Amino acid sequence: MSNALNIAAMRNLVKRMLQIGMTIVLVASFGIAFAQNGNYTTVYGIVKDVNTRQAVAFANISIPNGNIGTVTNSEGEFIIKIPKSLNATELEISHVGYKNSKLKIEESNGKPGVYYVEAHTLSLQEIIIRPESPDMLVRMAISDVAQNYSTVPAMMEGFYREIIKQKRDYLSISEAVVDIYKASYTSFENDRVRVEKGRKGTNIKKADTLLVKLQGGPTVALLLDVVKNPEYLFSLEALRDYKYEMKGVVNINNKLNYIISFSPAFEQPYPLFYGKFYINQETLALTMAEFSMDISDKAKAESFFIKKKPIGLKMTPTSTSYLVSYKTGPDGKYYVNYVRNEMKFKADWKKRWFNSYYTVMSEMAVTNISKKNVAKIPNDETFKTSMVLNDRLQDLQDQNFWGESNIIEPEQSIENAIKKIAKYMEKTNN
Repeated sequence: MSNALNIAAMRNLVKRMLQIGMTIVLVASFGIAFAQNGNYTTVYGIVKDVNTRQAVAFANISIPNGNIGTVTNSEGEFIIKIPKSLNATELEISHVGYKNSKLKIEESNGKPGVYYVEAHTLSLQEIIIRPESPDMLVRMAISDVAQNYSTVPAMMEGFYREIIKQKRDYLSISEAVVDIYKASYTSFENDRVRVEKGRKGTNIKKADTLLVKLQGGPTVALLLDVVKNPEYLFSLEALRDYKYEMKGVVNINNKLNYIISFSPAFEQPYPLFYGKFYINQETLALTMAEFSMDISDKAKAESFFIKKKPIGLKMTPTSTSYLVSYKTGPDGKYYVNYVRNEMKFKADWKKRWFNSYYTVMSEMAVTNISKKNVAKIPNDETFKTSMVLNDRLQDLQDQNFWGESNIIEPEQSIENAIKKIAKYMEKTNN
């Protein structure tokens, strides 16, 4: 690919990933501990470090030998709905740097069950560093994608959430259960997403000056799957843009993983990234990536983030963070498991004395994977990158809205915001 074509492709992909329009919104929620309901059992709990007693954020929660799962929120809390037909008695919990744990499902009488996990301490015998340079390990991981990731399509179920805050105030929360047609990792075919059901809530009082909308919703979130969309970070072409450094070894899912950091090697006309790859020591599969955009050139970064804005407004990105993790499916191949994206902006109006600060966050967890009845989602049912999820949802406060669908348990601050907004919406509707 020529340099000009490479730059054009990069611009297009980064814009698809990170575009933000202008508007704002918020949603309702749930809460239980251990409950029987029809065909499923609901388990609500919190994951903590057995030694420090600190909550463990973004841990994977699943049923042993099953395809159902979710993740803990930033406060270590989770909720999972388990079909009774599975006769499940244990949860399997995994997280970077911890031993995989199979723990008995707690019946907690209205209170969340506490599940303790133990940090994995590496012994000298376990630490085997390959003689290859870190950039060579990344190159080998890229070359082994067809061996480690599914080469045929699959169907997934997922839960997606996006929030928008002004400083500490929640302006918008939108949530949805989605179906995903996950295309082969080795094809150029795009993934497709269909929104099955969703809801929102909006704090209209707070959103009276500037409206901020996140465009593309769950479809754009899937672009963070850097193995499926490798152009900007995980391709042989992208290797030339970065320098790599070995940072050590860590346990993930009871397997040792190399930690390889990356940072821009030189300047490009498009924004680059810095972060870490986690690569399985045995298979050389990428199991997780954490990264941020280099926004040192504010003007360049703004041109990629902001789709449109009012005259006289300067929107400056102040920080970004991205996370994507992978997990083996029923066929032993790796699939995307969780993605999270957080961006912070400063809004500076030309003739005003003060600035406003906004946070836009989205996350999606894959809650089920199936290789049965795989069918491409029709184009007219596909959620497009130009769509805004909030515009397509209705205000609902039914506590049983999600039914049997697995979701990401909301953090306490979101839960409190939901209650406040629900009260506000109730007043305005009466």
